[in-house]
Amino acid sequence: MLLTAAYQPTPATTVMAKSANALLASLTADQKAKATFQFQDDERLNWHFIPRERNGLALREMNPHQKHLASALLSAGLSQQGFIKATTIMSLEDVLRILEKDDGERRNPDKYYFSVFGEPSDKGTWGYRVEGHHLSLNFTIVNGKVSDSPFFFGANPAEVRQGPRKGLRALAAEEDRGRELMVALNADQRKVALVDETAYKDILTAASRKASLEGQPSGLHGGKLNDKQFGLLLALAEEYARNVPDELAKQRMDAVRKAGRNLHFAWAGVLETGGPHYYRVHGPTFLIEYDNTQNDANHIHAVWRDFNGDFGLDLLGAHYRQSHR
Repeated sequence: MLLTAAYQPTPATTVMAKSANALLASLTADQKAKATFQFQDDERLNWHFIPRERNGLALREMNPHQKHLASALLSAGLSQQGFIKATTIMSLEDVLRILEKDDGERRNPDKYYFSVFGEPSDKGTWGYRVEGHHLSLNFTIVNGKVSDSPFFFGANPAEVRQGPRKGLRALAAEEDRGRELMVALNADQRKVALVDETAYKDILTAASRKASLEGQPSGLHGGKLNDKQFGLLLALAEEYARNVPDELAKQRMDAVRKAGRNLHFAWAGVLETGGPHYYRVHGPTFLIEYDNTQNDANHIHAVWRDFNGDFGLDLLGAHYRQSHR
């Protein structure tokens, strides 16, 4: 009991700052020039998840000990399950390299880029990003508080269907929990939840700098679910929330719980396993989007967004108001 009472988890901001500073201290001057930006730089809002060149310092430009420090910074913003998902997603680039007979230039597990914005500290204002194909993790730290969105995971293939890694599914829970909820609905509920019989080609918010669902049907209201169904909806939201450390996951789940039954679930596409489908969960302050339509419905895009707090804009607004006051 005394050990339990004495244990105080290290704040996420401390872990992030220490990890970022350790990585930066290991870099050469040229590497540091690539990896660092001013906090106010527009680059901080420039995020994406497709296989294209990015700014920042790539893993393939690091030596072995620097890669370990980069891995530590990656893990600082993730839970154990989130870190496993992220590294598995990165490893899928080698699967694509083999499937597409690529020379390793386009499909490369080391083409993930690390960027630090501002000067890392426990209480200061700074941020960092880890980004590459199907991975975009954006963290903003303001006065000891952390914003962790946009937060994007993707998987191609969603299920590896051949070779020695056959059967691997990096985002299995995201797919299965969404379908489990839809299956649990009765016929009348499904009619309301089904916002389009054809699944969208991608998540609707794409790589927008501000999440918005203007003009989109809401889907099924949480108040129309029985307790078991609502429990499945909460479990789906929690799967996304638990990809970050406990302290940050609590922030996400607090937003879910604060919404109460004022949550909506929408589905597009087919229900059958293996067919193209899309779903979203949204409340007053947050949005979860998931899409699996590309590559014969074997290619997942999934994201957690904050309507007002992406890139820490809500934290920054509160900080500026307080400072000016």
